[in-house]
Amino acid sequence: MYKVPFLLLGENTNFAARILKRDLNPKDQTKMEKMEDFLAQSWDLILSYGGKVVLAIIVLIIGLSIIKRLTKVFRKMLTKRDVDESLVPFLSSLINALMKAMLVISIASMVGIEMTSFVAILGAAGLAVGLALQGSLSNFAGGVLILILKPFKVGDFIDGAGVSGTVREIQIFYTYLTTPTGQEIMVPNGSLSNNSITNFSFNENRRLDMTFGIGYGDDIDKAKSLLHEIAAAEKRFLDEQGITIFVEALADSSVNIRLRGWTKNGDYWDVMGGLNEIVKKEFDKAEIGIPYPQMDLHLVEDTTK
Repeated sequence: MYKVPFLLLGENTNFAARILKRDLNPKDQTKMEKMEDFLAQSWDLILSYGGKVVLAIIVLIIGLSIIKRLTKVFRKMLTKRDVDESLVPFLSSLINALMKAMLVISIASMVGIEMTSFVAILGAAGLAVGLALQGSLSNFAGGVLILILKPFKVGDFIDGAGVSGTVREIQIFYTYLTTPTGQEIMVPNGSLSNNSITNFSFNENRRLDMTFGIGYGDDIDKAKSLLHEIAAAEKRFLDEQGITIFVEALADSSVNIRLRGWTKNGDYWDVMGGLNEIVKKEFDKAEIGIPYPQMDLHLVEDTTK
């Protein structure tokens, strides 16, 4: 087969092709004609859409940059207007997604895609994506419910969907929790909205319940009096709620005494940790034992032998 070492475009293409065809057999001539048609169509497409595609790419790059900046401005505006911290990341993500969708539609129109066809394609694609991403849509709906019902807000310590932590951010699909050990957990909003949630930070005050065990041979009244003195010395207990101390149970190895008092939510863990240490030291001074689980074995002598 005769190989063409160069490609002629423009007005000389047909002339060059006629010269080459005289040296080709009918089969090769057919292949040559198909190649001519392909090259002609390709050239027409390049002339028709090449500039539009390049322009579309430039608009896409610039548009994404502008959207990023507008999202930051929108986020700062919400922050300055004292909008709820839970709403700020959610609304920012939503606005960002909407602007990107509008950018894609604008670029499609620039390239020359008919909007009616494009909308039909988007509808079909949306149906397919919706079926494939049911979990993500559930997370989106869960995020909307969380922001409407507000079972918690940014900064609250919650327990839900099997995890616990402080709410750092609420986004469209996920809520970000920081655990007491500093770990970051991404919890799907659908799981949070469909399960029970315990919000430890919802109320300003929180009741502290602590149980202390003493031995059966120890003086109950003495132990209760000592606990009253310790609780009275703890200034972070709320006076208006009062302190309650009572015998909770006669357990297998100890007499359990329950101490109840109310503190500010932020003082809860500090008060608990401090009382554990103080009670142990004071019980040791008063010679009140804190028993540990034990079992007494009684050996019975076999008298039949």
